[in-house]
Amino acid sequence: MCITMPRRILIILGQPSSNSLCAALARTYADAARHCGAEVRLLELGKMVFDPILHHGYEQPQPLEPDLLVAQADITWAQHLVWVYPIWWGGLPALLKGFLDRIFLPGFAFKYRANSALWDRLLIGRSAELLVTMDSPPWYYRWVQRQPGHRQMKQAILEFSGIQPVRVHNFGPVVKSSDAMRADWIKRVRMLGARAGRC
Repeated sequence: MCITMPRRILIILGQPSSNSLCAALARTYADAARHCGAEVRLLELGKMVFDPILHHGYEQPQPLEPDLLVAQADITWAQHLVWVYPIWWGGLPALLKGFLDRIFLPGFAFKYRANSALWDRLLIGRSAELLVTMDSPPWYYRWVQRQPGHRQMKQAILEFSGIQPVRVHNFGPVVKSSDAMRADWIKRVRMLGARAGRC
């Protein structure tokens, strides 16, 4: 029996393909969290329509497409953010990075302070989890490559904006994974979703 407390969870699938291992992990997490009483929304970046290029940086406004306005509203609504994506070339997929460039803007994610090197974190009050697949063995990514994608997402983006704690869960190596390994990963993510839904 689940003892539930309503929790608002937003899952962001940063893998463009809806038929990927990442997609399966995202849906498994969503199903488990819903089963435990959480309110869950799922954003699939591969199905959204937006320009991932921030053409002028912060020098001039770039109007947000309707899908990005919905995404900002969902992030504002959420208490817990779950980012599901692969590591490609050591870092974030281009689509996910473009999504972050477009919506984690001054005035939404952070605010510069006048005459100061400090800033205000505007997304305080939210936690996050990263469900990250990779072809490298996780130990190699950590100790040899020094986790550049994790450090960028966790520290330079999410914690910079006030989102914490941020927990990272690695799944790999995918390229030579067996059916048994993938089934174990699905089971692990189901447990994470249930815990987030407070079963």
